[in-house]
Amino acid sequence: MRVLSIDYGKKRTGLAVTDPLQLIPNGLCTVATVQLENYLVEYLRREAVERIVVGYPRQMNGEDSENMRRITPFVNRLRKLFPDVAIELFDERFTSVLAHRAMLESGIGRKARQNKALVDEISATIILQSWMDAQRQNKE
Repeated sequence: MRVLSIDYGKKRTGLAVTDPLQLIPNGLCTVATVQLENYLVEYLRREAVERIVVGYPRQMNGEDSENMRRITPFVNRLRKLFPDVAIELFDERFTSVLAHRAMLESGIGRKARQNKALVDEISATIILQSWMDAQRQNKE
C-alpha cells in the first residue's frame, strides 16, 4: 500500500506518493485546493493508500503558522472521508526552501523554477521523503 503526502496550500496543493512497497517517494501532481477532496476521493478509489501525511506548517519558534487554521478543518474532513486511512501531520518547515534548492541543483531553468505548482509538488515529495526517513530512524 502507498503513502500519500500533501503540501496543503490556500490556492494549490502539492501531492506526492510512494511506490506500493513504500521505498521511493515520487511527485504525483499539483491540484487546485478547491478540487483537492474530489481528486483524493478518485485517487483513493483507484489506489490502495495506507496513510496520508499532511505537511504541518510551523514557524521557526515552533508555533503553528497561519495556514494551520485551514489545515485543521481539512484534516478533520479527510478523517471522515477516509476512516480506514491513517492521517498524520508532519513538520514541513523548510520544504519550500529545499524544493527551490533541489530545483537549482537539478539544473531546472529559471522559468520552470517560477512554476509554483512544481514547487508545491516537490515540497510534497520532500515532506514524504522526510517522513520516510523519520520512520526508518524510529525503527533503528
